[in-house]
Amino acid sequence: MPRRSYDQYCAIARALDTIGDRWTLLIVRELLAGPRRYTDLHADLPGVSTDVLASRLRDMERDGLLTRRRLTTGGAATAYELTPQGRGLLPVLGALATWGGPALDERRPTDAVRAHWFAIPLMDRLRPLAAEHRGVMEVRLPEGVFHLLLSDGQLAYRDGPVEWADARLTLDTDTCRALAAGSLTAEDAIAAGRLDLTGDTPLADAVRGATALTRS
Repeated sequence: MPRRSYDQYCAIARALDTIGDRWTLLIVRELLAGPRRYTDLHADLPGVSTDVLASRLRDMERDGLLTRRRLTTGGAATAYELTPQGRGLLPVLGALATWGGPALDERRPTDAVRAHWFAIPLMDRLRPLAAEHRGVMEVRLPEGVFHLLLSDGQLAYRDGPVEWADARLTLDTDTCRALAAGSLTAEDAIAAGRLDLTGDTPLADAVRGATALTRS
């Protein structure tokens, strides 16, 4: 069935014709962490129905935002992954995270949470650091673990732990949110016992110092 269009000769309207449907950008958020199976996507998108998720994935594949590929392990399992066009939405999600950050005051009883949902806001705060350092930063929250990849001024994130990291941060979600918002420095968080940072590398030293996670 053809999708509805705003029928406006406007770049914003054209973009919303493709990504304006409910759940589409949140699916992109999940796939920015790497290829995911349908069951993984459904588990990390609490509240989405199976029918709606399947419909959005079909639309996104048709629109060139994602593609499907057969996994090398797991029998006939299929994974969804973003195309370059889909990955190009990272700055859009970063801007939305910055705009929506102030709304994250107290967590509501109905709010679901996943650790990797904090990755994009934290990445925006770390961009100056990525311009000077390469490496892997693992972030451990009570809700789970994700890791950031810094290379040549670029940042990416993946869900789950890594065997070796240049820097490991252990903190709670409130502290992570404050660091991402720039209202708390890593130095102050360490001094207050809210952040445990391990690693004997230039990247870890940079996080401890004033070159990253500083106030705006």
